[in-house]
Amino acid sequence: MELLQLISQRRSVRQYLPGDVEQEKIDRLMECARLAPSAMNSQPWKFIIVKSPEKKALLHQCYSREWFASAPLYILALGDTDNSWKRKPDGKDYCGVDVAIAFEHLVLAATEQGLGTCWVCNFDVELCSKLFRLPANMIPVAITPIGYPAHEQEPVTNRKTMREITEII
Repeated sequence: MELLQLISQRRSVRQYLPGDVEQEKIDRLMECARLAPSAMNSQPWKFIIVKSPEKKALLHQCYSREWFASAPLYILALGDTDNSWKRKPDGKDYCGVDVAIAFEHLVLAATEQGLGTCWVCNFDVELCSKLFRLPANMIPVAITPIGYPAHEQEPVTNRKTMREITEII
């Protein structure tokens, strides 16, 4: 699939069909994330694949929206601040940027395979760290539910909410 077409098909999915996602598709998502670029090739990311009912219940405590509970699996993206690159002049930590790049690779790979995702960043990070017993250097950055979309949705290019190219250049 051509890249622009793939990007235009990506959308935030909030209803998923029941049933598992095939392991080979999960493996492809993770391989795409692994190959993402990062500042100074630091690769400051880790991913937790959440499938079990017990671990799903923990995530639902961190983000308790009803729609969120319908996904068959989730990926929690973590940033490793001990291994992230920091810009010398001002000390800016690129951990979040690098994790976001890898996460978007994962999200686009899911779209390519007919899977739905939804970036979730508005969750209780502190509670997530506690419930998943994360060390202080591992910061939860984003969560995405993953599964087969329950409904067809229009491509991003058809949405009236997208700004025109003249507005962003």
